[in-house]
Amino acid sequence: MTSRLAAKAAGCRFGVAVRRALRAGFVAVLVLGPAGQPGRAEEPDPFSATIAADATAETVVKARESARLDGQRRALAAVVERLAAGAAQGGAAANGAAKLAKLDDKTITDLVASFEVANERMSAVHYAADFTFHFRPAEVKRTIRAAGIALGGDEGGGGKPPVVIPVWQSGGQLRLWDDPNPWRDAWSQLPTGRGGASRLAVPLGDAGDLATIDADKARSGDAEALAAVARRNGGGEAIVLLAATRGPPEHPTGVDVTARRYRAGRLVDSHAEPLTANPGEGESDLLRRAAAAVAADIESGWKKEAVPGYDQVGTLTAVLPIASLDDWVRARDRLAGVAAIRKVTLVALSRQEATIEIDYAGSIDQLKASLAAISLDLVRGDPLWRLARTGPDRSP
Repeated sequence: MTSRLAAKAAGCRFGVAVRRALRAGFVAVLVLGPAGQPGRAEEPDPFSATIAADATAETVVKARESARLDGQRRALAAVVERLAAGAAQGGAAANGAAKLAKLDDKTITDLVASFEVANERMSAVHYAADFTFHFRPAEVKRTIRAAGIALGGDEGGGGKPPVVIPVWQSGGQLRLWDDPNPWRDAWSQLPTGRGGASRLAVPLGDAGDLATIDADKARSGDAEALAAVARRNGGGEAIVLLAATRGPPEHPTGVDVTARRYRAGRLVDSHAEPLTANPGEGESDLLRRAAAAVAADIESGWKKEAVPGYDQVGTLTAVLPIASLDDWVRARDRLAGVAAIRKVTLVALSRQEATIEIDYAGSIDQLKASLAAISLDLVRGDPLWRLARTGPDRSP
C-alpha cells in the first residue's frame, strides 16, 4: 500500500511541475542525464521501456494525458515481449496478448513505478515526448502469468509459479490483508531477483484477493479459496506461510514459520522453519531474513534434514468432535499439515466424533502450539485427550 501511495504522490508532483511549466510559458521540459543529454538509462532493466508518444486533443493538457496513457500501454507491451522471449509459447500466448490488450488504463497505471519525460514538444492542442516507463516487477509478472503468457526462465519452461500467502499470527490473532502484517511486508520487500523470490508470486491484496481468501481460510486449508487465489495470481499452487515470532516484538528471540503447500486446493507438503534472532535484531529485520530463507528453501525444494527442536517423538490418542464424514476428512487434512505431526491413524469413527492416534515430534507443548495454529486446542481428558475447536467456526 505504501509503494502505491508513493507512486501516486510522485505522479502528482510531476503533474504539478508540468502545469507550472505551462503557465510559465516553457515550450519543452527536458530530463537531463549526466552529460546534459535527454535522460535515458544506459542499460534499461527488463521492466523499463522508452516510447515516443504524441497526441492531439482539445487542450495540450488533455493531449499530454492521452500521450502518456498510450505510451504506458505500448511500453508495457514492449516489456511483456521482452520478458516472454525464449519461453515456449503457443495458442495461449495469443490469448494472453489479447487479455493484456484489454487492460484498462487505471490497471496499467498501477503497474507503473515511475516514469520520465524527455524531448517534449507541444502546442495549444498537440503534445509529443519520449516517455521512459519503469514498471513494478512483481506486479507485472503476476499480470503476465495471469494472462497465460509464460516468461522466459519460468520454472519448467513455462511452468506457473507458486503463490505465497503470508499469514501473521500475533497475540492470538491472525492477519493476512489487514494491517499491521509485518510478515506480508517482509515478502513484499524481498527483491524479486534474489534466489527463489524471482519465481514466487506474492498477491497484491487487492479487492479480488480480499474477496477470495482471508487469514482463517488460509490457515484452515480451505481448498476452494486456495485454488482460487492461486489461479487469479497466475500460479499453479499456493503456499500458506504461517509465521509467529517468539518473545516480545521489540526484542524477539526468534520466529517459527510453518509452510503448507497446496496444489489444486489439496495439501501436498508441509515444512517447519524455526529461525533464531541475531543479537540486537529487530522484528522487521528478522522477518525479512526469514522470508529470504524460506524463499531460498522453496526454490531448492526444501532442506531434508530434521527440523531443529523436534528431536523427541511421542504418541497419544485423542477424540475429535465432528459434524459429518466430510468434516472428518477436512480435519484429517488439516492435521496432516501440522509440522509436528508425523502420522494420524483413525482408531474409531462415529457420527459425532473421531478417535485418532497421533504420532508427533517434539514436546506436548510444541504439539499444542502447532495445533493452535489451525484453531485446535489439545486438552487432557480422562482417559483420552480431546481436540477442541477454537476458531470462528467452532462447530460441532
